[in-house]
Amino acid sequence: MTELISDVAFTPAVKAEQENRGSRGAYAKALAKRDWADTVTEDLKAFLAERNSFYLATASADGQPYIQHRGGPKGLLKVLDDKTLAFADFSGNRQYISLGNLAENDKAYIFLMDYANRRRIKIWGRARIVEGDDALTETLMEPGYKARPERVVLFDVTAWDVNCPQHIPRKLDLEDVEADRSALVARVAELEAVVARLKAGAGAHA
Repeated sequence: MTELISDVAFTPAVKAEQENRGSRGAYAKALAKRDWADTVTEDLKAFLAERNSFYLATASADGQPYIQHRGGPKGLLKVLDDKTLAFADFSGNRQYISLGNLAENDKAYIFLMDYANRRRIKIWGRARIVEGDDALTETLMEPGYKARPERVVLFDVTAWDVNCPQHIPRKLDLEDVEADRSALVARVAELEAVVARLKAGAGAHA
């Protein structure tokens, strides 16, 4: 059987479980029509540009998993080309678990959530660390963002897919809520001024 991109996740053991539990046929039929993507599309690029947070998963040589949250300005996970993502790794708590894992096992995984639109994207690949490349680091930093980059993480995309929105709670970023609130407060003030002028005019004609 021809190897599929989705086989990065649907291993023989996973397919066996799907077969035992009755979902294998549906997945095989769907993937025969449209397999997962292995390059960055314009849709994925636009999605990444709006994210200010994501999770990076790594594992040690013996398979112990670890998930690390990475946050920053919108678009902190950059697209370098149609197979490569990158981000500046800011100084943190100095545990270096992800770095240690990648030193002995470069397989990695990125998980991104868009709670407002109930959309999530999963990206499989391999990650590597770049240290001392000031020019590359500069291209990944958002002007004015107060953080100290220590290195760059390059992520080579193997596969990616979009999850269904089922069970994703809707959440909004505070900055988006505050922006909407500010616009609403300004509009209310504007309308109150109009009402006050109308009342003043009506009083003058009484």
